[in-house]
Amino acid sequence: DNVIKTTCFLANINDFVNFNEVYSSFFKAPYPARSAFAVKDLPKNALVEIEVIAVKG
Repeated sequence: DNVIKTTCFLANINDFVNFNEVYSSFFKAPYPARSAFAVKDLPKNALVEIEVIAVKG
C-alpha cells in the first residue's frame, strides 16, 4: 500500500505480458506509477529486477 513508483527491468521484453500478470497480483488500484525496460543482462542471470519507491507509514 505504500509503494508509489516502481521501475521494472526485464531481461526479455517478450516476457512483459506474463510479468504484468504476476505484477498486478501484488498491487491493487490505484496502481503505483511504473516504468518498464528491457535490459541486456541482470545480476545472477535474473529475469526481472524491480526497484521500488515507497512512503513510510
